[in-house]
Amino acid sequence: MPGPGGGHSPRGFLTEEEKQNIPKVDATLLKRILSYLTPYWLQFILVFAVILLSAGVGLLPSIITGRIVDEALVGRNMALLVHLLLMAFVSLAASQVIGVLETYINAWIGQRIIFDMKNQMYRHLLRMPHAFFTTEKQGDIITRMNTDISGVSSVISGTLSSIVKNVSTVVTTLVALFTLSWQLALVGIVIIPLLILPTRSVGRTRWKLLTESQAKNDEMNQLVNETLSVSGSLLVKLFTREETEYKRFEQVNELVTRLNLREQRSGRWFHVVMGMFTQVGPLLIYFAGGWLIISHTDSSLTVGTITATVALINRLYMPVQSLLNIQVDFTRSLALFTRIFDYFDKNISITTLQTGKKPNVSHGGIVYRHVAFSYDPDKPILKDIDFTVPPGKMYAIVGPSGSGKSTVVNLLPRLNDVTGGSVTVGGVDVRKIDLSYLRQQIGVVTQDSYLFNGTIRENLLYAREDATEAELERACRIASIHDFIVSQPRGYETVVGNRGLKLSGGEKQRLSIARVILKDPKILILDEATSALDSISENAIQDALEQLMQGRTSIVIAHRLSTILKADQILVVKDGVIAQQGTHAELLEAGGVYRELYETQFRMVLPSTGGADGEA
Repeated sequence: MPGPGGGHSPRGFLTEEEKQNIPKVDATLLKRILSYLTPYWLQFILVFAVILLSAGVGLLPSIITGRIVDEALVGRNMALLVHLLLMAFVSLAASQVIGVLETYINAWIGQRIIFDMKNQMYRHLLRMPHAFFTTEKQGDIITRMNTDISGVSSVISGTLSSIVKNVSTVVTTLVALFTLSWQLALVGIVIIPLLILPTRSVGRTRWKLLTESQAKNDEMNQLVNETLSVSGSLLVKLFTREETEYKRFEQVNELVTRLNLREQRSGRWFHVVMGMFTQVGPLLIYFAGGWLIISHTDSSLTVGTITATVALINRLYMPVQSLLNIQVDFTRSLALFTRIFDYFDKNISITTLQTGKKPNVSHGGIVYRHVAFSYDPDKPILKDIDFTVPPGKMYAIVGPSGSGKSTVVNLLPRLNDVTGGSVTVGGVDVRKIDLSYLRQQIGVVTQDSYLFNGTIRENLLYAREDATEAELERACRIASIHDFIVSQPRGYETVVGNRGLKLSGGEKQRLSIARVILKDPKILILDEATSALDSISENAIQDALEQLMQGRTSIVIAHRLSTILKADQILVVKDGVIAQQGTHAELLEAGGVYRELYETQFRMVLPSTGGADGEA
């Protein structure tokens, strides 16, 4: 945002939060930043050379102006006037071309560094453990990935180049000024404090107003996002809160408008004052120069020299203002890199060994031995989980909400790693198995079926890119979704929308199951896989699940009795431990947690003619 002082932004000030979180500058941080710049050192040398050339060429129009006055106009030499005007035009054109070249090289370097950092960040985030995504805010991840890294471009093309450019401009201009007339140079420099002090004073006021305005804008955006979203607007309508929400919006909008007007008013008056101050410098130079000439104090001083000095002094003011904000720009740049490095430094705790094994997971079953897990050592989630799932068997896990059921199965594909004990597949600790190989052997159907915003075909091929059309259709037929797909105008090319929004819960779930069928895993995990289905859909797909589980080692988390009854064994998890284990009949007879669950959750779904009820 252009600010006061002809482009000097009020962002030349640090917020209180920024002041409290100024990054610690040390050799390690600077070396790390330079590691991203050094691959492009030749381009940086070229940019700096172009900047120096631009600073030198930029002096020529002002100097030529002095010659035009003294030699061409006073000397009444038309040919020389045309010649000098052409020289001035060529120097101006050359300066513009050099500026374009500098901008292009700067942009190229900035974009290449962004390319490198985004690739590194994305690869790093892909390898982060599942726990990272359950604890970190999605908005923060996207901000670091996009906004923060993209901001590096402004650091490269803005902060770094701006410092070099401003220093070059100031140095070359001062040399030229003192070469022309040291007396007039001193007069021109005296005016600089008159430009700086008001700029910083008014700039602080505008920065405060902008900060307040931004805070209110954020509040207004939050209100809009909440009340105009699908769920929010429904809530507003159901509780007839339209007028209340409108009044809230009107109040915030009024505050934003007032703050914006105050900020704009302060800027307008400031431009008036600054316009007067910027004219004071040239007026003083004309006065001092006129006095030196009229009083014959300096016989070598000419009108052309005075004119050239005025042109040069105007070239000096803006770079000086910018250099005063080097500390702020430098601090913000370091803070940006610090935020990015904070993510790079997050530990990738789940990795694969170079010597990772690839056992035959069809043999040996799944064994949990005295497994413990926790995010915080003082708050254990799982404690001494111990059980074995023989090859080809199906075990069901049941328990109250929050008992740790999903955490138990997440340890198998190493979405989390045990903090105690071990999980083995095919007789090998999963931590010693090649991670990609392990996950390729496991198929997971979760309660929340996730689909990418693409076509049905693209979502299915996510399981196996090389699957044939016949294999796709076979998987969808087994999952009872093929007929629905071909009934759509675009068939398998139907776009499912963001997170599959265009499909019903049952349709998404069946596509998810078809995707796992296409993967053809040796081990199957069903995490409440039929919870999103109605009774008709569940019955239609139950056979598909049974066919899918045939010959596979399966662990099923279920809330529905129809699934539990078919389990070879039922594990009852409560408070992070296996409270009971056995068949449905055995557990009912034993009483305890399972019978409690049965009475409160399962019994109601028993068919009225079912014999299982009699087992109670």
